[in-house]
Amino acid sequence: MSTPKTGRLQPRACTQRGATLTKAKPGSAAQTRAHQQGAALLMAMLTVALVATLAAAGVWLQWRSTEVESAERQRAQAHWLLLGALDWARIILREDARAGGENGQDHLAEPWAVPLQEARLSTFVSANAEGVSRDDERLADEVFLSGQISDQQGRLNILNLVDSDGQLSKPQLAVFARLFQRLGLSDGELQALAQQLVRAHASSAAARPLRPQRLEQLAWLGLSASSLRTLAPHVSVLPVRTAINLNTAPEAVLWASVAGLDNSEAKKLVQLREGRHFDTLEDLRLRLNNPRAVIDPALHSVGSRYFEVRGRLRWGATVLEERSLVERNGVDVRVVWTDRGQLAAPQREPLGRPFVQ
Repeated sequence: MSTPKTGRLQPRACTQRGATLTKAKPGSAAQTRAHQQGAALLMAMLTVALVATLAAAGVWLQWRSTEVESAERQRAQAHWLLLGALDWARIILREDARAGGENGQDHLAEPWAVPLQEARLSTFVSANAEGVSRDDERLADEVFLSGQISDQQGRLNILNLVDSDGQLSKPQLAVFARLFQRLGLSDGELQALAQQLVRAHASSAAARPLRPQRLEQLAWLGLSASSLRTLAPHVSVLPVRTAINLNTAPEAVLWASVAGLDNSEAKKLVQLREGRHFDTLEDLRLRLNNPRAVIDPALHSVGSRYFEVRGRLRWGATVLEERSLVERNGVDVRVVWTDRGQLAAPQREPLGRPFVQ
């Protein structure tokens, strides 16, 4: 009788164990589904982040290319505007030559020497002029121009230190020695400069230095930066040997270039030409009334051929400067060289004595 009981209890125990196993399987599947959903959500978030990063990178690249293109276009327009200002200066010098006297004198009371302070470009553009669009008028209101024309023959020409045979010119070396003395500069620097210039113009020198074409390039020949700053208003570097225009030369250059002239007489020359410029060298001699003063037509003049034109353009955050050396032969005015530069930030004051209205 005990055997059947045992047979009936065994299936129930197995059923209970199976039920326990059956109950454990649904919990494990739920956990698996939860893990899968979490991984899917994480992948979706990563995908969204990747897409957003790629979209942001694309937008940034597009913005950058637009900004670069806009800056290049603005820079090109600024260069064209400065080129127009240079042509304007050339016209002024050409008209000055046409209106000049018989002796072709140039002096500081002429239109080319009148400064142009910083002014809007719209000042020079007629309102509602034919061919001027609204965009051009808006541009003209945003752009500011200033500049200057300076006589480069009112300064001592460095090239005068070398004569036509490529040798050191002792008379001109004495003139420069007087200028260096007046400005408190070292005579040793002058001697080194003269020797290097002679080497630069020698045809047989094996390791000759380059010939300077700009004032700042005199540093190649041994001049220090401080000496260059001191000399800048008094010397120039021109393509050929030139005479000094006594109508435009500063007092220190007058004293250095005219032998027999003392400081008081150099000041007198400046005062005389402020009242009325010198028409000829003979006019200068008569008004100076100093027989000791040596006025040499080979070294002195009352007119000029070489001028420097400086232009400055400010357009928003862009500030461009241009410097050109021009040569005037009669009414023909040609550009010898041009330098351009971009400033990092705009300045409020115009550069130097601007060029003419």
